[in-house]
Amino acid sequence: MFEGSVFGRLDQKLQHAIADAGYETPTPIQAEAMPYLFEGRDFIGCAQTGTGKTAAFMLPILDHLLKERRPRHIGHPRALVLSPTRELAAQTAENVRKFSKYANLPFACVFGGVSQFGQVKDIKKGAETVIACPGRLIDLMTQGILYLDRVECFVLDEADRMLDMGFLPDIRRIISKLPKSRQSLFFSATMSNPIRSLAGELVTNPAQVTIASEAPTVEKINQKVMMVEKAQKDALLLHLLESHQEWTKVIVFTKMRHGADRVCKKLFKAGVSCAAIHSDKTQNQRTRALEGFRRGQTRVLVATDIASRGIDVPDVSCVVNMELPLETESYVHRIGRTARAGESGAAISFVTGEERAQLKAVERFIKKTIRVDRDQPFHSEFADRKAGKSGEGLPTAPWVHPANRNKTNRKRQGHKSFLGRRQPDFNQKKRNKGE
Repeated sequence: MFEGSVFGRLDQKLQHAIADAGYETPTPIQAEAMPYLFEGRDFIGCAQTGTGKTAAFMLPILDHLLKERRPRHIGHPRALVLSPTRELAAQTAENVRKFSKYANLPFACVFGGVSQFGQVKDIKKGAETVIACPGRLIDLMTQGILYLDRVECFVLDEADRMLDMGFLPDIRRIISKLPKSRQSLFFSATMSNPIRSLAGELVTNPAQVTIASEAPTVEKINQKVMMVEKAQKDALLLHLLESHQEWTKVIVFTKMRHGADRVCKKLFKAGVSCAAIHSDKTQNQRTRALEGFRRGQTRVLVATDIASRGIDVPDVSCVVNMELPLETESYVHRIGRTARAGESGAAISFVTGEERAQLKAVERFIKKTIRVDRDQPFHSEFADRKAGKSGEGLPTAPWVHPANRNKTNRKRQGHKSFLGRRQPDFNQKKRNKGE
């Protein structure tokens, strides 16, 4: 079925399942990582979400469980995947469900924020694989429901995110309970010194593969900045959504939870189907919001940075940043929600004059100047000048609706006439005063 590719080495049951899921050829991370994993090697992978890394580690693990059958011991899984967020854990579990379609490989997904009843029930059904967030995993271990003494394959996913969220003590505690003889897989989107140090504690003589560094991923995204006054941001968002009915899935990022709720209310009043997702929402609310968005029932998902990583939703048309994030790295993870798995995408950032520092920091981080789109009716010349962008020419966005061009041009002409007046020479005033 998959002769000549790494997929051809999988058990036939797994091959049938991934064929049903539409898999045809492996992604680069799958093609490079899976041969090492079939050999049982420890592994370090530097790859972002959206590159196919979940299948890259999960398919060889499930293949191992199928080909090396052992008696099941309730509460003693053979494979453990550690995830930083509930969303990523649920996404990984959904992949396991899809891949196990024709195989009898029970699994459990455990995370906090919901009752443990259903999760414990899955464990007691003989789950051979457990996908877990650190907090709930340690809780179940403390209760004597889960033991890690029979784990043969251990995956630490999104390690950089784990450290950002302060999980290092929990990770070390979990690692201390694992058997010394095991296969350990370590994945991270970035490889800073603290990440490398953690990897050194986990893996032995690992194979290493780096795929899709952040800059090339960013290159596939059509990035634009729109200079706008803060009070006009909501109106600009509505204008873009009304002008582009072809945008069927849009993620809007805000810095704060109350900001996400406010934007969501504005959109709802305007008749736009939307949902908000942030840490104040219950797990059930977040799951419903994501499912509605994934299925296309909800057009706009308004989120804080909790959703900027670990959520793989296909066919996202555009990402809109209502504000630039305080952490520049978050910008890359936000806009990475579009242009998934090699596709192209668009990202628009609304920037005020006060956000100049964040904009410059982002541009330094991605090593690229983001072009200003002035062809929109809420363009602010004041913000443009204050952000130091006024001398960069006038690129025209391909998505601006033709009906709005005249209005935009008239507004721009008004600004030009103002700018054409002779401005006072403040330095001359200082010289006249002898300063």
